[in-house]
Amino acid sequence: MKLGELVGKDIINIHSGTRLGRVADSDLLIDNETGQIESIIIPNRGNIFDLWGNRHQLIIPWEAVVKIGNEVILVDIDENPLINRQRF
Repeated sequence: MKLGELVGKDIINIHSGTRLGRVADSDLLIDNETGQIESIIIPNRGNIFDLWGNRHQLIIPWEAVVKIGNEVILVDIDENPLINRQRF
C-alpha cells in the first residue's frame, strides 16, 4: 500500500466506534532504516492539557491497526487518557 492511499481515511476505534481522527490530519512515525510505519500520531482535537500546560496527542502503534478499508482504518486501542498519549 502506498502512503497516498492512507491519506483521507478516518481512524475508528473498534471498541467504541469513536472517530479518532483522519490520516490527513495526522503524522506517521516511520522507521528510518526499514521504512515501516511505527505509529500514527493524532493531534489532540480538544483542549486537553496536563498540569504543566502541555497539549497531548494520541499515539496509535501500527500493531493496533486491525483493518484498512476503502474509507476507514480500524484500530484496537484503549482510549483512556492516561494510556497512549504523549506530550508535544
